[in-house]
Amino acid sequence: MNLRQLKYFVGIVEAGNMTRAAEQLHVAQTALGMQIRQLEEDLGVCLLVRHSRGIEPTKAGTLLHERALAILRQVDEARQEVANCEKENSEEIRLGITPALMLSVGTELALTVRETLPQVRLSLREAMSHVLFEMLGRGEVDFILCYDVPDTLHVSRLALLQDDLVLVTRPGPQSTAPISFAEALKQQLAMPEGGDTIRQAVLRIASDLGIEVKVDYEVRSISAMKSLVTRGAANCILPAFAVLDEVRDGTLVARPIMNPPVRRTLFLACSKQRSPFRNGAGLTRAVRLSLQGMVDSLGPLAHPF
Repeated sequence: MNLRQLKYFVGIVEAGNMTRAAEQLHVAQTALGMQIRQLEEDLGVCLLVRHSRGIEPTKAGTLLHERALAILRQVDEARQEVANCEKENSEEIRLGITPALMLSVGTELALTVRETLPQVRLSLREAMSHVLFEMLGRGEVDFILCYDVPDTLHVSRLALLQDDLVLVTRPGPQSTAPISFAEALKQQLAMPEGGDTIRQAVLRIASDLGIEVKVDYEVRSISAMKSLVTRGAANCILPAFAVLDEVRDGTLVARPIMNPPVRRTLFLACSKQRSPFRNGAGLTRAVRLSLQGMVDSLGPLAHPF
């Protein structure tokens, strides 16, 4: 049992509906459901009853709701007292993060840092991976959480995980089956701009195999790419975590790409040219904790280090 699970549980009970609670908590419904299942497994009891009118707590759930409110109130008071006591040791950290990761883990990361590092003032800056690397070099951000960070003398990087990209399509016959890399490139494709790590990963493999990459729509926005797929104008190659909600709802399908897979490496990186942060190790732990739900959702498509 942890504080996040208690906060999510209280949110569900008070909203009376899983979808409404997910919206109010700014978390994906799949991740919310997973946290509650883990809480029930840990306690060994059923906490919620689902019916046509929504969700109600069981007898055990009602008791936990009362206790959770008291615990969360005490935690907030303790956090405020500690933060005031250590205000002179507070530290601001500017973290650059990709748009897809912002949607998937940004909220979780902000909450985790607030819970575990109350002395840190975290500022999240959103941009594509190649843009974030440039921002780090200019000193506009302190850390970056992004893909395929170049190995240079001036950057310290920590590999966190690799994830396999998928071909995103509309539902249809055989649409959930894996697809070969060569067959994926025969589709009408919407892809990000040339400097993006998704585009670069595809181009590297295509070059090794001697395959031409034809891009029908060049789009920076992930939401715009998903909209093109929904309308049947194109398919796209994306990280699976970027379409988890749509796959769950049945509006889109994610087909694993095989022979070979298209794989990227996620790094947490910072500049070697500035003094180390007092809370750098704590930020690393918070990032790993925040990624765990996404890793669990990806299953065999994720390869943590």
